[in-house]
Amino acid sequence: MGEKEAISIMHADSNGLTRSDRQTWDGPAVRNIVQSTVALGMALLAVAAAASAARQENAMKLLFCTVLALSSLAVPALAQLTAAREGPIAMGHHHLNVTDVEAQKHFWIELLGGELVSFGRTPVAKFPNSLIFLTQKETTGGTIGTSVNHIGFQVKDVKALVTKLKAAGVPIVTQREVAGGRAKSDVFYTESQDTYLAFVLAPDDIKVELMQNTELDKPIVNHHIHFATQDVPGMKAWYAKTFDAVPGMRGTFDAADLPGVNLTFSLSETAVEGTKGRSLDHIGFEVKNLEAFCKKLEAAGVKFDRPFQHIERANLSIAFFTDPFGTYIELTEGLDKL
Repeated sequence: MGEKEAISIMHADSNGLTRSDRQTWDGPAVRNIVQSTVALGMALLAVAAAASAARQENAMKLLFCTVLALSSLAVPALAQLTAAREGPIAMGHHHLNVTDVEAQKHFWIELLGGELVSFGRTPVAKFPNSLIFLTQKETTGGTIGTSVNHIGFQVKDVKALVTKLKAAGVPIVTQREVAGGRAKSDVFYTESQDTYLAFVLAPDDIKVELMQNTELDKPIVNHHIHFATQDVPGMKAWYAKTFDAVPGMRGTFDAADLPGVNLTFSLSETAVEGTKGRSLDHIGFEVKNLEAFCKKLEAAGVKFDRPFQHIERANLSIAFFTDPFGTYIELTEGLDKL
């Protein structure tokens, strides 16, 4: 396989249209894998040649030294939905409506460090346990004022990343968004969670929270979805019952956990709008045995905006519905292979 491998996939968008597109698998991570594989093959050939020409004990010494050398060849692991292995329902993706795809790619890929991949013609920013789909489309507004106030990521060094984002012109809105005027700078220490955090605005007014975790083995990972609602107990109970999320607390916030994501619930003093049509159009969960799960939801009274559909050529199943609080949700089975 060369550095570029084109594979045909069936692309399905939220309007129900399907088309056979071409996906190019390319990028620095892939090139590194190819180079590492070539280096590995050449090294093994060298060992075989040396073993046939030298006495056995010298060949064994050479093999040992080569194995040590090969251990230093780091083959990067591509970000993926690894949490999908941990339970029947896990974090999947966020689907954004964006007015400027290149500006969004600059934010999610170049500044935050996501990996650029494609799903059909749709660019996707790939993070550990979260895919960010970027669809060119006019929006009716940002995330603030909707049932999903913001999305959150953990990073190794919040202060360094905020400095980088600020230099790139990204609005840092920590002082505005931390309740009670408690934040006096761009980075805020939260005692209840014993960490540093910051709020920034991605293009199209998508609010993003960055939380520090110095023990991460990756620069950035998905962390939470922060809902806004006038009924915190009801929303928390609904997500716990519907998705088997484990209820609990995150600091002072009501919360529930699914593999790959914390669902956080905060009280909104005013009514919130639904997400469909906004810059964060919908959230997505990856579900094992999706067809059976959809039947279970229908039996419980859930009305689907788009019922279960299996797209054979893409080996992907999807369904859409809206939660009782206005959040548009896509359920998928197969996106963990992207």
